[in-house]
Amino acid sequence: MMRAQHMAIQSNYSSVLISEFLLICFPNYQNWQHWLSMPLSLLFLLAMGANTTLLITIWLEASLHEPMYYLLSLLSLLDIVLCLTVIPKVLAIFWFDLRPISFSACFLQMFIMNSFLPMESCTFMVMAYDRYVAICHPLRYPSIITGQFVVRAATFIMARNVLLTMPIPILSSRLRYCVRIIKNCICTNMSVSKLSCDDITLNQLYQFVIGWTLLGSDLILIVLSYSFILKVVLRIKAEGAVAKALSTCGSHFILILFFSTVLLVLVITNLARERISPDVPILLNILHHLIPPALNPIVYGVRTKEIKQGIQKLLRRL
Repeated sequence: MMRAQHMAIQSNYSSVLISEFLLICFPNYQNWQHWLSMPLSLLFLLAMGANTTLLITIWLEASLHEPMYYLLSLLSLLDIVLCLTVIPKVLAIFWFDLRPISFSACFLQMFIMNSFLPMESCTFMVMAYDRYVAICHPLRYPSIITGQFVVRAATFIMARNVLLTMPIPILSSRLRYCVRIIKNCICTNMSVSKLSCDDITLNQLYQFVIGWTLLGSDLILIVLSYSFILKVVLRIKAEGAVAKALSTCGSHFILILFFSTVLLVLVITNLARERISPDVPILLNILHHLIPPALNPIVYGVRTKEIKQGIQKLLRRL
């Protein structure tokens, strides 16, 4: 009886003592950090600069005040928030060895990552629907895809993903922690919750079900949209019409490819973690918050004539 009480007191005492976590990036290859800091810094500056330029261009250029570009603005905003949530802390660890992170900051970072990632996926799904209506029902496009539609879509994207992913950091924050060292550069749910003294089955199960439900349903709807688009495009017999129709979807398809490929590689490496170094999924997780945000605005800027012209006008004003 006395031993059980002593263990309970010790457990409570240890949980009180732990008021912050320590992030240990690349536990097996600490010397990687200095080499990685430069390319990660350049990618971060590129992502922030490109997305900010795109947002300012769409804001200032009246010809870009259309639903398709409003959705692209939403995507850029999500990319900026994700970058600012993850990368500055990673660079602070690399440059200044600032490994400690408070409980509140850790769970806030976890919440943003878990909610904004499916927000991006949901935005891609809405953009796919936009392209489906534009190509399959062009005469009805102005009446369906309106400013009000964008507002409703944005509200749905925010509400769905915030409400369904909020339990993930809440469940993690209610756990008792006996260890404070996180072998990761960021506060992912799995990296943090496995430090707990409590049972984390519910935590893991909820994240697995919600993650695959949200991302999986978005992917299915995206595939269906492009299947209908392809079916309609193949029926078009006018010369050059097929190429023109596909070019309107090209930029969007490339963005989805960037997003899905990095995410798929990350999932595969996590499943095969026993065969590869644990540092590989950590690096891929960081890159997933950098590569798509850096390339998304560049792809649209290069492939979309209206955006390219808007950026050129913006540069002339400077």
